[in-house]
Amino acid sequence: MTSDLSQLGFLLFVSAIVAMLTRRLHLPYTVGLVLAGMALYFSHVYIKWHLTKDLIFSVFLPPLVFEAALFIHWRDFKKELPVVTLLATAGVVLAAAVTSVGMRFALDWDWGSAVIFGVLIAATDPVSVIATFKESKMPGRLRTLIESESLLNDGTAAVAFVAVLGLLTGGHETVLSIGGALFVTIIGGVLIGGIIAYLFMLLAGRTPDYLVEITFTTLVAYGSFFVAEHFDCSGVLAALTAGLVVGNFRSSGSISAAGRHALGPFWEYVAFVANSLVFLLIGAQEAQQHFSGLWAPVLVAIALVTLGRAAAVYPLCAIFAHSRYKVKLRHQHVLFWGGLRGALALALALSLPEDLPRRDVIVVITFAVVAFSVFAQGLSITPLLRRLGLLEHAK
Repeated sequence: MTSDLSQLGFLLFVSAIVAMLTRRLHLPYTVGLVLAGMALYFSHVYIKWHLTKDLIFSVFLPPLVFEAALFIHWRDFKKELPVVTLLATAGVVLAAAVTSVGMRFALDWDWGSAVIFGVLIAATDPVSVIATFKESKMPGRLRTLIESESLLNDGTAAVAFVAVLGLLTGGHETVLSIGGALFVTIIGGVLIGGIIAYLFMLLAGRTPDYLVEITFTTLVAYGSFFVAEHFDCSGVLAALTAGLVVGNFRSSGSISAAGRHALGPFWEYVAFVANSLVFLLIGAQEAQQHFSGLWAPVLVAIALVTLGRAAAVYPLCAIFAHSRYKVKLRHQHVLFWGGLRGALALALALSLPEDLPRRDVIVVITFAVVAFSVFAQGLSITPLLRRLGLLEHAK
């Protein structure tokens, strides 16, 4: 216990130093964290914790999803719902299909391995982009689009992954059973998240103590996730729904003024800690991966994932070109290039059964794609925003 707390303190110290340095150097925070994690590994600094599916799902994912949803206003979210829903459903399918077909024919993978990789890597995690948006005071609609789409995208990709894995391992036998399982997983997750958030917010409204109110929101974030997972529903969608409910409930006067003022800073700090630890551990684990002999598959995978994201953004946004939901072309460019891969893709890859064909290769390639996202896309997103005139517009 003492060693765990000591390690946590050390990693938080490293995170704080990285935050200070990256701000001075005008670099994305997540890039600095991954580099710091790699430096710790090569310096032979022992890190006791390792990224696992359980660590990501049980500790990091609930607060990250909840916090991201907490600051999305329902009015803005509802305005963009047709666009983000299409991108997060048909977009995930298109991205996964392009990657799967490419892996099958370009690398001669079996269909099972190709499809499972295509689905798990379709989950985007634009943490770096969102951080950049917050620092640059990005215009509201683009920020709402990319945050909302990425949250729903994560949920649908996680649900699709479970369905495909169940099919490959014999858990589902018919299209009807798959459809039924998906329906229960999605609707169940949304209902559980909404109900738990509403009940806890009713309790929070009965006390003037803002510390108790914040404690209730913490229970909502983790409770909604774990209850949904217990009943084989989507924990990601449950935490997402709970975050939306709490975030929009707080302005109704159901919690104290002190609670409303404390809620934002508290959850921003929680997200800061969770993101810091996740990306430090990603860096440490990236340094341990052996890419020798896999450079060709890695490059093919990166190209296919990038192409799949383009297929998910541009054609689907074109559907709204002559409607009030039209997405500007320069915003589409940011949606495309801002589709970073991160913790969720790694969690899904690490959760693959040990006896699944190409399991180890899929894990290594997933780490490589995440590394490309963090470094290539993370470092170039700010120049892209500036080139598109979005940063100047925000000033």
